[in-house]
Amino acid sequence: MATRDRRRYGSELVGDAGRLLPAVGLLGGLAVWWAVTAFGSGIITNFAPAATFAVLAELAVSPAFYDHVFVSVYRFAVALGLCLTVGLPVGIVVGYFKAAERATTVLFQFMRMISPLAWFPIAIIVFGVGTRSAVFVMFMAGLWPIVLNTAHGIATIDDDWLTVGESLGGDTRALLRRVVVPAVIPDMLTGIRLSIGILWIILVPAEMLGVNTGLGYLILDARDRFSYAEIPAIMLVIGFIGFWLDLSVRRLHTRWNWG
Repeated sequence: MATRDRRRYGSELVGDAGRLLPAVGLLGGLAVWWAVTAFGSGIITNFAPAATFAVLAELAVSPAFYDHVFVSVYRFAVALGLCLTVGLPVGIVVGYFKAAERATTVLFQFMRMISPLAWFPIAIIVFGVGTRSAVFVMFMAGLWPIVLNTAHGIATIDDDWLTVGESLGGDTRALLRRVVVPAVIPDMLTGIRLSIGILWIILVPAEMLGVNTGLGYLILDARDRFSYAEIPAIMLVIGFIGFWLDLSVRRLHTRWNWG
């Protein structure tokens, strides 16, 4: 309670000026970036903010660049769609049925601890070089947060809710549809948010699997062409898109949070 009071007191001290704090933080990060490149030596000076934003302005008016952005977003969307299609039903089954939970807990905990990078050779061997390999690697990384958070949410549902549903004549299908799924939406969204973060992070190395399109490929291509200012420019685009993806889910979570 004291912690909550201190946080409230701090927000009152900040007042309207608190709206400026995000901008202050961004400017602070920009200042550190400039200082590192301005007072550093060697190749690090090629990553200066001025050169980066100049390249970013060029990319912003390049149709070819947006083709790469679209391809990356497409791969991300396919991987996320697969994670949702598989992860939500599996999470519901594991969370609702005790036998399924006991049968899969060790397996799922084991699988989620395998680094996504370890799947790269298998992806290339099975699917070859291309989008399917990238999507597979992303899928194997982003599946587990959805499964485990959904299952955890169901496991924490108040038993009285299920008892009331059963007393009203609800069978398993009705309980899942009318009680369990609505109650676990916040946990599902938490898992989806975590999955989106993982998928977007894994996207860049996944697009280094020999593909010739996408934002990850552009970073490698810029390195090979010694166009070093392009690397942080593309990184800014990746961060910007990822930020808005995460913000969208955060807003959904705020809206559907029953807590």
